[in-house]
Amino acid sequence: MKFLFKVMMLCVLVFCPLVAAQAAPVSWTDWTSAASGVVNGSLTFGVDTVAVQFSGTYSFAQTSGGTNYWNPSAPYISATVPNAPPTSDIIGLNTGGTATITFSIPVQDPLLALVSWNGNTVEFGVPINILSYGRGYWGSGTPILNQNGTGFYGSGEVHGVIELPGVYSSISFTHTNEYWHGLTVGARDVVVPLPGTLLLLGSGLIALAGRRHRIR
Repeated sequence: MKFLFKVMMLCVLVFCPLVAAQAAPVSWTDWTSAASGVVNGSLTFGVDTVAVQFSGTYSFAQTSGGTNYWNPSAPYISATVPNAPPTSDIIGLNTGGTATITFSIPVQDPLLALVSWNGNTVEFGVPINILSYGRGYWGSGTPILNQNGTGFYGSGEVHGVIELPGVYSSISFTHTNEYWHGLTVGARDVVVPLPGTLLLLGSGLIALAGRRHRIR
């Protein structure tokens, strides 16, 4: 029996290749309308749709067609982000200042895909992760995290993806002037609170019965 078991295990190891887990696709914003200081769009997660609004000074917004600045896609793909923005939708910025992105329902691990953030100083006020960067539409550059890990400086033509780990209903950041630099917004999942609360008997604590507990 021991010999047979060893033979079976050897067969499994030799003939059954290991399959690595793959990250789930990211939802990227479909920008649909633009007005003075505001661009509106939506994220889709299965049956859930999240309204997304960008507020701040911008130079242009591609909501239907235009140049696909997300080509090549390599700077936007990483171990945790398997798909780059799929369309030409993008918001172009030039005048520095404060920008705010608001979600109608909190989302998990929001992402910013970046095009040509050259010489920009950017501050989010919360920890960020640089997931990927590389040669993109306008060349290449390196995003350099600041000392606190809450922002970055764009050395060269930065094309890549920034992550804000956690659950957010809005994101705000400051950025500096440049000829133009573009972005779009993505997320891994929507966070839909369940109705009611969960009473933790004996502890005197009440917790929200949601899929995540930290909402900014």
